[in-house]
Amino acid sequence: MPPKPKITKDMILDASFEIVREQGHEMLNVRAIAAKLKCSTQPVMYNFKTIEEIRTQTYKRADEYHSAYIMPRGKSCDDPLLELGMNYIRFGYEEKNLFRFLFQTNSFAGFNVNDLMSDPGAGSIRNMISSAFGCSDDAAKAIFFDLFVSAHGISSLLANNAMKYEEDTFRSALENTYKNLTDHGEA
Repeated sequence: MPPKPKITKDMILDASFEIVREQGHEMLNVRAIAAKLKCSTQPVMYNFKTIEEIRTQTYKRADEYHSAYIMPRGKSCDDPLLELGMNYIRFGYEEKNLFRFLFQTNSFAGFNVNDLMSDPGAGSIRNMISSAFGCSDDAAKAIFFDLFVSAHGISSLLANNAMKYEEDTFRSALENTYKNLTDHGEA
């Protein structure tokens, strides 16, 4: 009889990510992971000490996925900042469970504006803003925060099923925010 396939940490994290993505973070538990992998709970707990360790690693994986998802996807886009904002909004609509896991659980607790602005992923966004507006890093931080708050608010409404996805309306809202920032001297 051939040996059973070994369950690896990556396999567990892949299954955990898919559970959160498909069913929501509330459904992430050792039994659900084992069922997804078609194994007993023993290999899951052999690789990780606690379900919280799995949650933490799954959160990191979801955050990496989110960061890749929202970044502008081509050099041909006319306005990379607008595309970034629209991708962020689209993520809230298309990946509701991941959005809620990332931003509406205690995993995001304790962060403040400076933490958000200091995140390594935010550095490339601030550089994009500085280039687009020809402004200082401090001005880019202010613009980033205002655009983030607008896009995040819309995404939250979409992720919690309070609104229909209306691309033109959301694009117009972001363009208005963008225009107000540049008209009022934040750039």
